[in-house]
Amino acid sequence: MVQKVPVLVTGGAGYIGSHAVLALKDAGWPVAVIDNLTTGFRFAVPDGVPLYEGDIEDPVLLARIFAEQGIRAVMHFAGSIIVPESVENPLKYYHNNTAKSRALIEAAVRAGVPHFLFSSTAATYGVPEVSPVHEDSPKAPINPYGMSKLMTETMLGDVARAHPLNFCALRYFNVAGADPQARTGQSTAGATHLIKVAVEAALGKREGVEVFGTDYATPDGTGVRDYIHVSDLAAAHVLALEALIEQPHRSLTMNCGYGRGFSVLEVLDAVDRVTNRTIRRTLSPRRAGDPDSLISDNARIKATLPWVPQYADLDTIVAHALQWERKLTEIRAES
Repeated sequence: MVQKVPVLVTGGAGYIGSHAVLALKDAGWPVAVIDNLTTGFRFAVPDGVPLYEGDIEDPVLLARIFAEQGIRAVMHFAGSIIVPESVENPLKYYHNNTAKSRALIEAAVRAGVPHFLFSSTAATYGVPEVSPVHEDSPKAPINPYGMSKLMTETMLGDVARAHPLNFCALRYFNVAGADPQARTGQSTAGATHLIKVAVEAALGKREGVEVFGTDYATPDGTGVRDYIHVSDLAAAHVLALEALIEQPHRSLTMNCGYGRGFSVLEVLDAVDRVTNRTIRRTLSPRRAGDPDSLISDNARIKATLPWVPQYADLDTIVAHALQWERKLTEIRAES
């Protein structure tokens, strides 16, 4: 039985971070959150979980949290995630995702924290020549977002060789859905994730959905992506943490996806099915840098962790996203 050590979740008031907090708390891990609440929400942090409002670049605050909470592991989700914005404002991304990660890693090393989990991305692969994409596929990011994450992976590798710290970098594919009990979900206004946008459109919060590109080399001409339920992703983090504790001299890099993809039109059909409505679709030219297909080879995570996805069904992912979107409307009406 793995000892359940205190965990600090950075960005724990955000979309994926708040699901990781729930997964840890549900499994009995002591957990604390640091979030500057620029894109996170106080309501996303469960009662009883200490929330430190502040920045991961603040060494004094981090030292205090590590000491007060007896932190022995960090799950690092804090960062900026909008790809087009990273192209327009690269310095923001190299600051938020790379420089601040460096400050966090340094604080963890100084405090003797032995385990570090990093929220990475399939954007580190750029436009892969082969799909499904394996962890050893070439890393060739085509935007500052992907590069800023790859730089942090590189830093972690170097630090793990020089200090008593092991890490796990989890490269996410397309994260979607929400907590099945509707305790948290994607709450950011103006989000760009397809399923979030589509359920907003189904509930009348948007006029429709813009489909970027209908001439890809895919069965229906629209881009194919590997959608993973956020709660399955959170479960993978908890299992990865256990693996780091069990083998403290081993570090891991693993894809997080289901190993199968759905096209944009298939996703919109699923939303139509689940909501019993027809979303208005606007066909637009493709965006620069979008690959035809981006699907994970998930053989490594399945061989390394006892990870069995519970929600690997597109209609279930959509249904949970829809349930959260309705609850979010109520939360905003009350606030």
